[in-house]
Formats: sequence, structure tokens, C-alpha cells
Amino acid sequence: MIELKNICKTFVSSSGSVEAVRDVSLHVGAGEIFGIIGLSGAGKSTLVQCINLLQRPDSGSVTVGGCELTAVSEKELREKRRGIGMIFQHFNLMASRTVLQNVMFPLKGSGMSRQQQSARAAELLELVGLPDKAEAYPSQLSGGQKQRVAIARALALNPQVLLCDEATSALDPQTTRAILRLLRELGRKLGLTIVVITHEMAVVKEICDRVAVMQSGQIVELGEVYSVFSDPQHSVTRELVGAATHLQQVHELIADGSPAVAPGPGELLLRLTYTADNVSDALISTVSRRFGVDMSIIFGSLELVKGAPVGGLVIVAGGEREQLDQAVRYLIEKNVGVEVILDGKSFAKTHS
Repeated sequence: MIELKNICKTFVSSSGSVEAVRDVSLHVGAGEIFGIIGLSGAGKSTLVQCINLLQRPDSGSVTVGGCELTAVSEKELREKRRGIGMIFQHFNLMASRTVLQNVMFPLKGSGMSRQQQSARAAELLELVGLPDKAEAYPSQLSGGQKQRVAIARALALNPQVLLCDEATSALDPQTTRAILRLLRELGRKLGLTIVVITHEMAVVKEICDRVAVMQSGQIVELGEVYSVFSDPQHSVTRELVGAATHLQQVHELIADGSPAVAPGPGELLLRLTYTADNVSDALISTVSRRFGVDMSIIFGSLELVKGAPVGGLVIVAGGEREQLDQAVRYLIEKNVGVEVILDGKSFAKTHS
């Protein structure tokens, strides 16, 4: 449904130039929910705006639904854009118009009568769960309700593609989950291809089929959500996943000098990461008995990603060094990711 080839976009100002997108190529299948994630300034919003040519790339091609948008006239582009809906972080509703009028707005010039436009808008409000808010004004709505109105408006012209640029960033976690659930249901019901831009791995985990990770205008990792989540390859991906699973918190505790994560002279502070293949195994108790080592769980996190469990533990392991080394090797053989965060020997020296 969407194919980007060698997209480049540079912004030039009096203070210099910024390469927002650098030679990005990717494809999104019909009916897929595709995530683009990265930290602030990664270039993800610029990239998504290149899909409907709100930002025209300096080079490269954009093809949507078999039509190369970068090669058509402005008149044809305006027509093709009707097949691409877009929702934003701050809703962009018109304060002086009712909810029904906001949803009707894209239908101006569609050839539909005023009565048909009103009926279509009412149908969409029913679809997003707000049939009773037609005569309300945006100021009378909660954040989640405003985003539902924005979704209804984006669907007014029956688009094939829906672009979501940080659509849940202004919402609380419970409302975010409700909006993501709605988008997933609409995608399935209407056959939409959805592109989700976010800086939160939790959003990707909740809704997306595949994800591209961006840094400095480039895609640094791309794959199925479960494989990226369970075995992140790039440092920025590991940072994003760590924030979503809370395992990254161990570094904050170390920086704060927390005694909970301070290993003794004969101990190791380890981070273990699990995938669906081993998450149900009694590995901690097995390792403790088999190798005669003590393992204290400091904290852990277990997530469901695409219906399969993935997560990990932060533990302090103590015992003879040879037994500890054997225990670590055993865990690695069992496909557990093992990271030695602190070694008690060196830790004791630096803190003595």
C-alpha cells in the first residue's frame, strides 16, 4: 500500500541545515499497522508527512496505493490525498464548530448534499462511539473524546490509509489504550492501512504489526514487533524497549546510589531477558540448585507482545566465581539474554 524509496529531506534556515530524513526506504503492506518510533528529533514526523507530501521530499519517491505521488500534478495530488486520512497529537478541531460540523468539514466539495454530509458525519460518530456528542463543542469534550472526533473526521472521505502522528501523546495511559483499541478495531473493520508515529514503545507493543526505529533521520532497525521487542539490536531500540519494560530503571538506581542494586564483593548484578521460548521455565530455582549460587530478584517485568510473553529480571547473584560463570553460561545456553551490569569485585574497589 505504501512504498518509500530513498527519501531525503533537509531543512535549511539562517542557522544552518538539518537532514531530517536521510535515504529512507520502506514498504507498508495493505491492512498493516506499521509503527515508526524514535526519540525526539529522530525524523519520524517528517517522514510520515512525506507519505502524503505535506512535506515534499528533496529526493526519492513516494507510492501510495499504486500511484507515485511524487510524480503527479498538484491537482491530482489533491485528489489522491483524499484517500489518506491523518490525525495529530493536539486534535486540530475547530473550536467554534460543533462536533458534527467538525466531522462534516472534509466533505465540503465532495458533491454530497448537506443532508448527506450530516448523515455521513453522524454515521462516523456512531462508529467512534460518540453518537450523543454531535451538538457538543470541542471545549466540552475530554482529550479522548476529542481524538475520537479527530479520527471520525479523518475517516470522512473513506481513506485507504490513516496516518497517526503522536496521536496518543497528549492522553493519559487508560485513554491511550482505549484509542489504540479503537484504531485497531477500525483498521480491521474498514480494511485500513495505518501508520503510527510515536516515541513510546508501549504504543508500538499495543497496536503495531511491524516497526521501524529511527535515529538521526535514518532507520536503524526494522522488523516484526515481537522480534524487535524481545531482541533489540540497536542501542536506541534497547533504550526504547528498556523504558517500556522498566528494566532500564536499574541504571537510574545505580546512578542514585541505591543499596538495592549494589553487589557485594562476591556478587554480580545481572539483567536477564526472556522470550516466549523460556519465560515459563523455572530457570532461577534450577540455576540456584544446580550451581550452588544465590539469586536474589531485585525487580522484574513481564509483558505480552502480540499475544506472547517477553520480559526479564534484574537479579543479584552470589557465590564462587567459577559457579557464577557456569550459571551465566547455562542461562545463555537456554537462550536467556544475560548482561552483567555490575561486578561486585570492581564495584567494591570503586566504592571503597
